Amino acid sequence: MNTMVHGVIRDPASSTAEIKTIVSTPPAEAMAVPLPAKEKKQARFSVSLKPFFLAILPPMLGVGLLILIWEIIAIKTSSFPSPWVTLQEAIKVFSDPFYQNGPNDQGIGWNIFASLKRVALGFGLAAAVGIPLGFLIGRFKFLSGMFNPIISLLKPVSPLAWLPIGLLVFKSAHPAAIWSIFICSIWPMIINTAIGVQRVPQDYMNVARVLNLSEWKIFTKILFPSVLPYMLTGVRLAIGTAWLVIVAAEMLTGGVGIGFWVWDEWNSLNVPHIIIAIVVIGLVGLILEQILVAVARAFTYDDVPS
Repeated sequence: MNTMVHGVIRDPASSTAEIKTIVSTPPAEAMAVPLPAKEKKQARFSVSLKPFFLAILPPMLGVGLLILIWEIIAIKTSSFPSPWVTLQEAIKVFSDPFYQNGPNDQGIGWNIFASLKRVALGFGLAAAVGIPLGFLIGRFKFLSGMFNPIISLLKPVSPLAWLPIGLLVFKSAHPAAIWSIFICSIWPMIINTAIGVQRVPQDYMNVARVLNLSEWKIFTKILFPSVLPYMLTGVRLAIGTAWLVIVAAEMLTGGVGIGFWVWDEWNSLNVPHIIIAIVVIGLVGLILEQILVAVARAFTYDDVPS
């Protein structure tokens, strides 16, 4: 380390001349050695690539681990298809996803489309009923006391338990499946919307009373903007429930749909197609959720509660 001597001090109390040197180290700026331009460029390049690797590398390792476990299971179990065999079957399945050879022999594209139509109908009806009901329950204590016991009683019921009721009432598998989606999707929307209304700051409501605002003004100017993040969270939860329910319902009711396709392939002992269907079900559910996350971010300023 380089040092600089600024001066000397003679101590008069000492019989001998004691010289004290005042030593200081130069500041860090003076010691810093500038990096060459090439090294600066490399440093900037490595910093810019770090977020990319953090975003890509962990998912790739996770998928690689899943494939490795899959391969080990396939080696240990002769009847279980390997990843390579499943990939070859997937190429065949998706080479013509919209073929039609009869009412019960259609491509996977038509089955996914049929399931999405049922989900759209059941989910849409649940939103049309559940969101307004959630606002009313959160806004009025009388309605909250009236509906809370009903919700607490029916919410834990398994989705498939509602299917026989739908078959009994509607006498057909298609509306029964839509009924099952409706009754299981409505609870998250009601509960989250009601919680959002109840968490609106009381000061806002006091100001509304002072200004003598109408219920419509209170809803459009105060309640709806405050409740929107909670409402969209309920919608996200409901779409996941709806997609789960339709797969199970179609396994029991038959017809056209991704759930029936899984059951039909099991009856044919076509295990690679079952694995393909599992991956497709997961991807479609992920896409539906990401669409709703994008909608939530577009209509709210803050992060949507998870």
